[in-house]
Amino acid sequence: MIAIAVFLFTYALIIDERIHRAVAAMAGAAVILCAQIVPWEKVPEYLDLGTIFLLMGMMIIVNTTRKSGLFEFIAIRTAKRASGSPMRVLILFSLVTAIVSAFLDNVTTVLLLTPMLLYITKLMKLNPVPFLLAEIFASNIGGTATLIGDPPNIMIGSAAGLTFNDFLVNMGPIVVVDMVAIILLLLLIFRKSMKIEEEERVGISRTIDALDERAAIKDRSLFMKSVVTILLVVFLFFIHDKLGLEPAVVALTGAAILLLWSREPPEEILEKIEWPALFFFGGLFIVVGALVETGLISQLASFVVGHVDSTEEAMFIITWFAAFASAIVDNIPLTATLIPLISEMGQTMDVYPLWWALSLGACLGGNGTAIGASANVVVIGIAERQGINISFVEFLKVGMIVLIVSVGIGCGMLWLRYFW
Repeated sequence: MIAIAVFLFTYALIIDERIHRAVAAMAGAAVILCAQIVPWEKVPEYLDLGTIFLLMGMMIIVNTTRKSGLFEFIAIRTAKRASGSPMRVLILFSLVTAIVSAFLDNVTTVLLLTPMLLYITKLMKLNPVPFLLAEIFASNIGGTATLIGDPPNIMIGSAAGLTFNDFLVNMGPIVVVDMVAIILLLLLIFRKSMKIEEEERVGISRTIDALDERAAIKDRSLFMKSVVTILLVVFLFFIHDKLGLEPAVVALTGAAILLLWSREPPEEILEKIEWPALFFFGGLFIVVGALVETGLISQLASFVVGHVDSTEEAMFIITWFAAFASAIVDNIPLTATLIPLISEMGQTMDVYPLWWALSLGACLGGNGTAIGASANVVVIGIAERQGINISFVEFLKVGMIVLIVSVGIGCGMLWLRYFW
C-alpha cells in the first residue's frame, strides 16, 4: 500500500508541475528507501545505470560540440538549400530535425534549430506556426528511430537488451514512412500558408544565400574534432553489440575522447549537463522498483495476460494506450512503469514485439498535445518569447491528427512484420 501511495503521489506531483519533477522523484525515492520497501543492497538492481550513463555521455558530447557552431552551420546550409521556397523550408528543416534528433537529444536539437527557423520565416514574411509545428513533430518522430534518439528508447533498450541496430531495423522503416506521410499531411493542411510570389521568392533566396555558414563556426578546430568524434560514436553504436560494449560505454568513451582531444574546460561542460533530468530518472527508477519489489507488477502482468488472448492483441493495446497516455503525461514515467509490466508478461508470452509497441506509442504519443513532450514545450516557449502564440487547442487540432496517422502507420507496419 505504501509503494502504491508513493507511486501515485509522485506521479501526481510530476503531472501538476508546481514542484520540479526531479524533486518529486527524489522525494518519492527517499520515502521508499526510508520505509525499506526497496532494500539498500537492491538499489543498484533497480537503478538503471545503463540509461543514466548513456544520457550523461551524450549530454557531454552535445554540450562540447555546441561551442563549435556545428549546429548553426547545419541550419544555415539547410536554409540555403531551400532556395526561398516555403515548401522546401518546411521539408528540409523537418528532415534535418528528424535526422539530428535520431542521434542527439530532442530538446537540444530544437533549441539549436528553432532560432534559425524563426529567422528564416521572418525573412520570408511567413506565418512561422506551420514550420514550428513541423519541427516539433519531426523531432519526436526522428527520435523514435534509434536507441539514443529518445529517453524511452534508451530505457527500453537497457531493460530488454536491445541493440542500436535492433532499433534501426524495427523502428527505422516506420520513421521513414511516418516522416513522408506527416510532411505530406502538413503541406496539405497548411498549403495556403506556403504561397509566395515568384519575384519575392527570388529576392528572399538572394538574402539567404548572402548568409555565411562559415561565419557560424566559432572554433574551427573544435568543429572538426566534434564531427570526427560524433561520427566515431555513431559508428561504434552500429557495432557495439559485436564488440561486447554497452551503449552507455560507447557514449562515455566518446565524451572522454572529445574532452581529452578538445582540451575544453571540463567545469564548463559538466555544469551544463542536465543533472535534474538524471536525478529524475534515478528517483523514478526506485519508485517504480518498489512496485516490482512488492510483487504488484507481477500481479498486474498476470491479470493482463489472463485477459489478453495473444501477443498480437497485447501489441495493439500497449501501442495505443502508451500513445494517448504519452499525449497527457510525461512519457518517461509512463515507460518506466510499463517496462517491468512487459518484462513480467514475458513469463507466458513472446514480448519482443511489445517492446517496439511501447517505443512506438511512448515516442510518437508526445505529438498529440502541446505538453506531450519536452521538445513541444521548449519550441512553444521560444516562440512565445518572440511574440508568436501557439495555443493548446491550435496544437491539439493538428497534433491529434499527426498522432493518429503516425501511430496508425507504425502499428500497421509492426503487425505486418510480426503477425501477418
